[in-house]
Amino acid sequence: MSETPASILLIDDHPLLRQGIKQLIEMEDDMEVAGEASNAADGILLAKDIEPDLILMDLNMPEMNGIEALESLREHNISSRIIMFTVSDYEDDVVAALRAGADGYLLKDMEPEDMIRQLRQAAVGKMVISERLTTLLAQALRSNKSQQASRPDYDSLTPREKDILRLIAEGLSNKMIGRKLDISDGTVKVHVKHLLKKLNLRSRVEAAVWAVEEGLHKS
Repeated sequence: MSETPASILLIDDHPLLRQGIKQLIEMEDDMEVAGEASNAADGILLAKDIEPDLILMDLNMPEMNGIEALESLREHNISSRIIMFTVSDYEDDVVAALRAGADGYLLKDMEPEDMIRQLRQAAVGKMVISERLTTLLAQALRSNKSQQASRPDYDSLTPREKDILRLIAEGLSNKMIGRKLDISDGTVKVHVKHLLKKLNLRSRVEAAVWAVEEGLHKS
């Protein structure tokens, strides 16, 4: 972590929960709550204004839900890491959030110390997913692949794309991959787009889950 605390924006329509998370984060020296909003519309405006390092956002909110807010934030090129924080462990919600550009998906029933640990991981660019959801994601991916005519062809990737796929499987963001390989974020983004197309996968999360399932992250 850097010396500057990671700034976090809370977007949730339950004030008691926001207060609890805020108190939890305030006990840590390397994180701080930079703002909070009780609905998605206000949260989007705040995100544009303060550009936090992390956005912790509820999935089920009135008027505009978390997926819609997530899509809006990405359309406005908000570079903050966006973590969905919800009670829903429903497969469709998890997959929809990650495909819409979420950098993580955490469940509200997690232990406080586990949540802090996951937020720290997210702050340094790692993808974070509640442990019990990883099996669900793998099953969803296998089910999706079984409905398709062809499985991902790893050999179709260039050496650079294979390097990037392995780093995606480790949970690294484009920025961190760029630093590790000494290339720009934009170059990484282009490579990711190409490798997803070659593998017939729709998101980097699917690519990460598939690579881990195939043991490619260890190669």
